[in-house]
Amino acid sequence: MTHLNIYTQEEVLQFVNTRNGEKKFGEKVLTISKSNNLDEELINSKAKYVLFGIQESIGVKANKGIQGTETAWKTCLNSLLNTQNNSYNKGKKILLLGYLDFSGFMHKAEKLDSNNQEDLKALYRLVDDIDTEVSNLVYKIVKAGKIPIIIGGGHNNAYGNIKGTSLALNKAINAINFDAHTDFRALEGRHSGNGFSYAFQEGFLNKYFVFGLHENYTSKKVFNEMNALHDHINFNTFEAIAIRKENSFNAEIEYAHSFVKSDKYGVEIDLDAIQGVASSAMTPSGFSVNETRQFLSRVANSKKVAYLHLCEAAPSLSNGNEKQIGKVLSYLITDFIRAN
Repeated sequence: MTHLNIYTQEEVLQFVNTRNGEKKFGEKVLTISKSNNLDEELINSKAKYVLFGIQESIGVKANKGIQGTETAWKTCLNSLLNTQNNSYNKGKKILLLGYLDFSGFMHKAEKLDSNNQEDLKALYRLVDDIDTEVSNLVYKIVKAGKIPIIIGGGHNNAYGNIKGTSLALNKAINAINFDAHTDFRALEGRHSGNGFSYAFQEGFLNKYFVFGLHENYTSKKVFNEMNALHDHINFNTFEAIAIRKENSFNAEIEYAHSFVKSDKYGVEIDLDAIQGVASSAMTPSGFSVNETRQFLSRVANSKKVAYLHLCEAAPSLSNGNEKQIGKVLSYLITDFIRAN
């Protein structure tokens, strides 16, 4: 794991603002003691969840999107580690591992133009390399019997999450994706818009549900492809739920959950589905933060959950509201743990 930067307890505490009479979440999270024996440390840890970050936006650039997703991880930690440790939030349930540092790849990507065909192919190759690192780390965590919580990066990393989990469990898994987009686009080279289509094509993904798809931003071709694969791929739309109100929000959550809950499944939440949250594809019309929390609390309430991935948040694009993005991510992480 050449790109894995493992935190010591001292490094974690640097994020924590201590206060007399209080105990912060970051003071109780567990850390790795010997980074040269990661597999054994993961197995022996008493924590149920392993939290790590991904610092990259190369998949977003390869998809010709707006970069900034590399800034989500540390923004998240600044908020999460300063929440209260109490009977509702228990830091000891989390092993805070560290983050995958792709700064070298990011430096290479800076020199590449996504509108140039040869440069675009080079970006695709960088995403392939990121896939390998993500899938290897997720594999180790799931193989150790833990549940990964993955923060940051573009939605290209759904592929590595699914592949790593699938290989660790030795079977294809399901996924439920709270997203304005399908990310089930053409197999044209890896980027943030085709993580699920690649995972499905390669046999790592069995059933896939997209919750709250935006009708304005999904092509006819993608709709046709999903409809042709209706036994494996299903969706509902934001407009049907929130605008036309054809079915209730809670009923649609149950419908989506029923599609994936027969087997192990990953939970993917793309922050661009949340109205007004700074992300690579920020939306003025979407679900609220509270609705997102309700969705997650319901679908996480199952022993079949294999991982959680919060992606596409871009605090650097928030015009000074980075702390608010950190709080959103922090709420979702703690909601997930309480529900699960």
